[in-house]
Amino acid sequence: MNNTTAAPPSKARPHSSQPPETSSKRKRGMFQKELQHMMYGFGDDQNPLPETVALVEDIVMEYVTDMVHKAQDLASKRGKLLTEDFLFLIRKDLPKLNRCSELLSMNEELKQARKAFEVDEDKLALGD
Repeated sequence: MNNTTAAPPSKARPHSSQPPETSSKRKRGMFQKELQHMMYGFGDDQNPLPETVALVEDIVMEYVTDMVHKAQDLASKRGKLLTEDFLFLIRKDLPKLNRCSELLSMNEELKQARKAFEVDEDKLALGD
């Protein structure tokens, strides 16, 4: 005879494959198109299964939420969340750290270029 009993459903654990309870409060499918494009870029089918996209979205949202909570914990002493808090969290993951640094420097270059363009437009408008 088989004496197995069904265990009651347990709450989602932090590192389980089940989505956390808080994920039901957010809109699902918010990043569906972006994730489909990213998945295709990394070798998946051009139109991946919706279940796969939903799973990847849940994993990404859980990771980002966890990182934000950790960064908030670091910043709580200062009272202000800074970009450096996130860089500190990923300091041991060199590929992520290098990519973030690259994106931050490109963002600064774009800000400066926009600012220069606005100044040029103002000079042209005053010159007419």
